[in-house]
Amino acid sequence: MNLMKNQDTLVEEYSGAFARGAFNGVWGRAGHPEQRKFQRGADMMRKSTPGYKYELHLHTGETSTCGRIKGAEVAGLYKAAGYDGIVVTDHYHRGYFEKNFYSRQAKQATWSEKIDKYLSGYKGALEAGKRLGLTVLLGMEIRFDGSSNDYLVYGVDEAFLRENPELYSLGLSNFRRCLQEKLGDGQFLIYQAHPFRPGAIPANPADLDGVEVYNGNPRHNSRNHLALHFAQKNRLKQISGSDFHRRVDLARGGMIFPEKVTTNRQLLQLLQEQQQLELIRTAGAPLSFLRLLTGIADRFK
Repeated sequence: MNLMKNQDTLVEEYSGAFARGAFNGVWGRAGHPEQRKFQRGADMMRKSTPGYKYELHLHTGETSTCGRIKGAEVAGLYKAAGYDGIVVTDHYHRGYFEKNFYSRQAKQATWSEKIDKYLSGYKGALEAGKRLGLTVLLGMEIRFDGSSNDYLVYGVDEAFLRENPELYSLGLSNFRRCLQEKLGDGQFLIYQAHPFRPGAIPANPADLDGVEVYNGNPRHNSRNHLALHFAQKNRLKQISGSDFHRRVDLARGGMIFPEKVTTNRQLLQLLQEQQQLELIRTAGAPLSFLRLLTGIADRFK
């Protein structure tokens, strides 16, 4: 794949491949159960579903400027929705740190103090999770300078974020090398989030471990079917996430694991093995004025 192609060209190519059934021989066979499953979605929230439910993509109101629900409340909502755990993946990019530390006094803040602010949503969810019996893990959704792509990262901890400032300046390839040097092989995973959403473009597969093939955010057209094709073609791991920002986003995505996960190490192991995992998908999306506005804005990206 030519990574310099624009998104319109890539969408056309992947859409054509979808129509031809070029991915694993699945999509060209009418009525194939996998085709029907993806097209109609699958509401995995029913009580009969075995396993343990985990949200892998959510944002908190304290940290992500687009988030509307504070971390403690997010934990309560997911506990009530029947989930066993969540991974907080607040936005990490230059714009966040510049917006929150723009005053003369704030500019004098140390990097550790800035990370305290960044982690405030996660910490709120963590404390609430302890009371509720909900596992809360730390992740991140990073965007690099000069790019509109977003990447979900698992395996990072507070110490890594404090000791390695301004990771958004590295670019994807250098960021991956940094993780390998600091954390070691097998101690992290990088998934591209919604790679076919307007404004985004699929990254070099060599820099990725996987792809978010289902993004449940109801306000964006993430072209999830194309993300799935991209993952299959490049033999990348697959995850699902709600991309939670508001109550309407609750429990629209996530993963079902065969065993309980309480640490990042366990999470990485299950995601790396990619066995006996189910993706949570929700059919349809509620119509709202905000969804219409987002759709219009996406057309100009």
